[in-house]
Amino acid sequence: MAHSSRKVFVQLMVAALLFAMLSGSLAFIICKVDTDKLKNSCQKFATGDNPPPPDQSCCNVLRRANLPCLCSYKSALPSLGINAAKALALPGQCGLKTPSKC
Repeated sequence: MAHSSRKVFVQLMVAALLFAMLSGSLAFIICKVDTDKLKNSCQKFATGDNPPPPDQSCCNVLRRANLPCLCSYKSALPSLGINAAKALALPGQCGLKTPSKC
């Protein structure tokens, strides 16, 4: 039971960090990527009904990121208005391998 409570707490903290990151209130490095660069370069490619494929700027940011680390934040994406399936497709669209446990 304690493990389950800890997992929920961690997920809530991750959601809070992602919200801060994407709202532009605080820039920091997470998973080897600057959150402002991630937001500014890639957010538009993972939101909306029919987002365009990622451009070179987004792909460059993703190439520098620790993708397995970023995968651990996927459960918080919908609460931020980001389509998790579309976000998880971005690495493949950039010619990168999406981590297997993502």
